[in-house]
Amino acid sequence: MFGRIAGNIGQRIHGKVQQVSLALLALVSEGHLLLEDVPGVGKTSLARAISESISGSWSRLQFTPDLLPSDVTGISIWNQGSQQFEFHPGPVFSNLVIGDEINRASPKTQSALLEVMEERQVTVDGTARMVPRPFVVVATQNPIEMDGTYNLPEAQLDRFLLKMSIGYPDAVAEARIVLARHGGAPGPLEPVVSLEQVSRMIQISSSIRLDRQIVEYVVNLVHATRRTADIRLGSSPRGTIGLLRAAQSLAAAEGRSFVIADDVKRLAIPVLAHRMLVAPDAQLRGITAIQVVTDLLNGARVPGGVG
Repeated sequence: MFGRIAGNIGQRIHGKVQQVSLALLALVSEGHLLLEDVPGVGKTSLARAISESISGSWSRLQFTPDLLPSDVTGISIWNQGSQQFEFHPGPVFSNLVIGDEINRASPKTQSALLEVMEERQVTVDGTARMVPRPFVVVATQNPIEMDGTYNLPEAQLDRFLLKMSIGYPDAVAEARIVLARHGGAPGPLEPVVSLEQVSRMIQISSSIRLDRQIVEYVVNLVHATRRTADIRLGSSPRGTIGLLRAAQSLAAAEGRSFVIADDVKRLAIPVLAHRMLVAPDAQLRGITAIQVVTDLLNGARVPGGVG
């Protein structure tokens, strides 16, 4: 089923097999995905292709400075006929929510997503309402254009399981994109899996075996992010949980019933780097969170005989 979804998305997103697979790991883990890249490389197209490939409900939010929290979560409106308030659900009441240019919304509106991204519920007028499951947020942002944008708070960044970029296509893939667009934009993709099948994929991946040595390997790696002098703020325990959960999904997607150290190595940067803050003096030396995670991986003791 994982390969079926990836192949379907590949009809729309050309030459980005690894990026598509990484994005799907968020879906299989029921975790949230942040796509950060320059304009025009297919961030929103990838998010839409994922939503169109499954038969569940999806919605799209274009984040703007004037967007209100109630535009995201929903609002209670007085019904004159029934003489009581009726709740009108917002776009977050979908299985997959696409948040386009999330950093253009005000901090108050961004915070409207904090509860639902972590607890899968929305509290309006003192009443908690559960969103449909599975529930995944796929958000995009442009790291270059800073005018009229608001940086995502660390608490919200920490709620994204994965952060990734797509990158420019190579010449062959770009030619395929141009030819596919010749004569007009392509129509929507046909769903290839049902919502029940996606739920089953989430259930299967969550049951993948985690050896104690793998757990200790990840815990030690995350603890090391908090001890290095180049990092002002290391990864949270949510990062530890997220890295292990994503590794389970990667193992399941590759047909294994257990997690290996290579799974952790492949996912450490997209899971951990965005949760870390580089110290100011390290920034002046050109050090990045990605570089720190890479160095920690190279220096960590890899568990042997796991699996």
